[in-house]
Amino acid sequence: IYGISAFGLARQLDITRGEASSYIQSYFSKYPGIKDYMEQTKKDARENGFVKTLYDRKCFVEGINDKNPNRRNFMERAAINAPIQGGAADIIKRVMIRLPGELKDANLSAKMLLQVHDELVFDVPQKELEKTTKLVKKVMENVSELSVPLVVDTGHGKNWNEAH
Repeated sequence: IYGISAFGLARQLDITRGEASSYIQSYFSKYPGIKDYMEQTKKDARENGFVKTLYDRKCFVEGINDKNPNRRNFMERAAINAPIQGGAADIIKRVMIRLPGELKDANLSAKMLLQVHDELVFDVPQKELEKTTKLVKKVMENVSELSVPLVVDTGHGKNWNEAH
């Protein structure tokens, strides 16, 4: 719902603009911290030209002060989103760095094959599946200290589709 207009939400949900506006207002009334975060993030981006991720990686938002309202609005939404998606990317990269050593230390032969957004795909011998799953879940859930729990779901199968 971040940054969406009543018009955009109305189109997505096939409702009236009035209903969409009411949903948006109710959402921000219930979660005022989100609105505060959005406004502070836009302010910081306008002043600095960038926002930072969880691990202080800079995400530049050129055009945040553009006179063209379409470009400016687009970059404002990007500024709001970048710390969240960038933070998730930071976390998954830390996991990817840590896991090979953890697997080796546990004498597991599982191999990390692929990263897809916030998930990792492994090739795991059947006899090591349970131990590998527990280890991967533990590393993923504890790689970063956050103020909220990081809960990881796992799945397995002969292919990516079966694992979901």
